[in-house]
Amino acid sequence: MAASAFEDHVANRRFELLVQSVTDYAIYMLDPDGHIVTWNAGAERFKGYSPDEIVGQHFSRFFTSEDRKADLPGRALRIAAREGRFEAEGWRVRKDGGQFWAHAVLDPIRAEDGTLLGYAKITRDITEKRRLERATYDSELQFRLLVQGVRDYAIYMLDRSGRITSWNSGARAIKGYEEAEVLGQHFSRFYTEEDRARGAPAAALATALGEGKFEAEAQRVRKDGSLFWAHVVIDPIYNGAGQHVGFAKITRDISEKVRASDELRQTQAALLQSQKLQALGELAGGIAHDFNNLMTVMRGAADFLLRQPDLPVEKRSRYLHVMLETAERATSLTSQLLAFARRQPLEPEVIDLSVRLDALGEMLQRTLGSQYDLQLDLFPALWRVEIDPTGLETALLNAVLNARDAMPNGGRITISTRNWSTPSGDMVRLSISDTGEGIPPERLERVFEPFFTTKPTGKGTGLGLSQIHGFATQSGGAVDIESQVGVGTAVHMLLPRTEKAAREDVSDAGDISIPHGLRVLLVEDSEHVRYFARQLLEDLGCVVTQASDGEEALALLQSDTFDIIFSDIVMPRLSGLDLAQRARELGYSLPVLLASGYSSKQFIPADEREFPILRKPYKLETLAAGVKQLLEKGA
Repeated sequence: MAASAFEDHVANRRFELLVQSVTDYAIYMLDPDGHIVTWNAGAERFKGYSPDEIVGQHFSRFFTSEDRKADLPGRALRIAAREGRFEAEGWRVRKDGGQFWAHAVLDPIRAEDGTLLGYAKITRDITEKRRLERATYDSELQFRLLVQGVRDYAIYMLDRSGRITSWNSGARAIKGYEEAEVLGQHFSRFYTEEDRARGAPAAALATALGEGKFEAEAQRVRKDGSLFWAHVVIDPIYNGAGQHVGFAKITRDISEKVRASDELRQTQAALLQSQKLQALGELAGGIAHDFNNLMTVMRGAADFLLRQPDLPVEKRSRYLHVMLETAERATSLTSQLLAFARRQPLEPEVIDLSVRLDALGEMLQRTLGSQYDLQLDLFPALWRVEIDPTGLETALLNAVLNARDAMPNGGRITISTRNWSTPSGDMVRLSISDTGEGIPPERLERVFEPFFTTKPTGKGTGLGLSQIHGFATQSGGAVDIESQVGVGTAVHMLLPRTEKAAREDVSDAGDISIPHGLRVLLVEDSEHVRYFARQLLEDLGCVVTQASDGEEALALLQSDTFDIIFSDIVMPRLSGLDLAQRARELGYSLPVLLASGYSSKQFIPADEREFPILRKPYKLETLAAGVKQLLEKGA
């Protein structure tokens, strides 16, 4: 009996040590009336009382005054005694008056005969847990309110199979369905019949799941059957365990954006054409006066020669040379005009900018007028560049016209070239500077944007500097601008240096002899040009058969024998290109030389050209060199 009592004492002592070592829970006993009998370290830690202060006190002192008035402590004892347990959460009071949120369990302690001996009370401070739960709840509530408050975006969730599980106000506004109409429905109902037939909804979910996101712009269907353009994003949703539970879907109506984009593209195309015509008008107006002067010289010289047939040979020759020089100048002007007017992709050529700009200087000065002083500061030993001459001429004209517009009362425009070494390589710098009004700093950084202009309304399209920027970057270079209000502006184009050799033009000088008796099929629809070409060919010793169009030329090919075909390109019914192709298809392996009054590049890119093209107007030496080169190539 003594041994048993000792063992009970040891067991009780161990239990007491266990209870006292617990610091995260307040574990203590109450008598049947609710007075505290025992007090562990956990109770002392978060309630603040030592055992001497609290043992014998009623446990109701831990309750708030409101709970005591409501007799919550007494009700807790009664429920625990009657039902065998009382459990609740609520605010409790520490010794210092501070409150904490507690989870409390109250169990009755009874003797073997059922007599109530007291209560076991376990309390835990779960203030932080409640704060986190409350914060989570508040966050989720705010998020739900946020999602529901968004009306510009349809935001809703899908289950794993694509059925709708939530629906916000934006979805109702955009798609027209109330929440009750679509919950549980498959989201494919918003797709067009064509998209459903090709499996677009399933493909979208598969992409989102496989790649982590699906994004697209496409047409979707509203409740009333109308279509709208939508920007769609689908993201997969995973739970805390990493399991796929559904999809988040965000849709925005971008119909207005698409419509505005279409209108902008149409406007851009119209403005680009307008800008081209405007610049062309500037050029044409600038050279019209000079053309009239040239025609005056030509007409006067020709009229004088006709009226005085007995002029001495020396004087007649002088007049003829004047006419020839005037014709050359007219040819140069038309060449520049056509180079500017044609539309084509970049076709680079190796050129010396200083040489090219020297040739363009006269034309630009005529375009500007006498009110403006055009200065050329061209570096003599300039590195070569490989650029598109048409793009260069257009960019240069745009820059010069911009400079002119910045000086309404006249001024000086300087075009300069320099060799320019940079960390990325050797470049050639082309600069166009003026002494105009300058551009304010806040506008300077936007000048290369399409349609942005510093000019007054109606005075510019805002495409000039944009074209310059596009030309420079397409050529592998860059463009920069510097300006100072009241001082002037300078546009600098950097173009990459090339080590390639410049292409040699067909020389007008040298040996122009070609095989005597060469049989030539001349095809030209213009009677005057055909007569002129025949005279040149016969002067070169050729035997000429002429045709006024391609169909007549094909008939002559079948009835006669020729050594070459010399044909105009632009002719009615059958063009010169078509004639050359048809001749090959029929088995005629004759060399073909084509002629055109327009830019050859307008018809055939250089890298695709099958037949050489002679530019109009041509003269004896040019024609002879072209025929000779054609024969040598075919040899």
